[in-house]
Amino acid sequence: MVIRREKKSRKMHGYRNRGWGSIGQHRKSGSRGGRGAAGMHKHKWSWVIKNYRDWFGKKGFIPRSPSSIPRINEINVGQVEEIVNRMVKMGTAVMENGKIVVDLSKMGINKLLSYGKISRPVKLVVWSASKKAIEKIEKSGGEVIIKNK
Repeated sequence: MVIRREKKSRKMHGYRNRGWGSIGQHRKSGSRGGRGAAGMHKHKWSWVIKNYRDWFGKKGFIPRSPSSIPRINEINVGQVEEIVNRMVKMGTAVMENGKIVVDLSKMGINKLLSYGKISRPVKLVVWSASKKAIEKIEKSGGEVIIKNK
């Protein structure tokens, strides 16, 4: 058997270009098919299939559906004033101890907020209310009853 006098890795070690020509062959990103993940769905697809089968597609965290997120329906004190005035005009207002009773929880409203003014004493039944809204209702001579879930 012939003894190899030079190492195999010394082959193709020309002066500068190692056999690839002098002007840009095997240089820059053109030789690798683009920068980064370019071509993963095109000319590098066989590489993706071979090496990274789960490169594409959804995996992991699945967000809750929008229907399962509790929806907050809010109303302002000023809007309650309008509702009360409309109830009095139509004659559907229910009185209790000199206060007009409005059950916001039956109307599908979750929260009472404080924007606006109220002039009548009102008894409101609601799931939750802001501190300022409660202050405004109590200042007008009314009361807020917060339901527990």
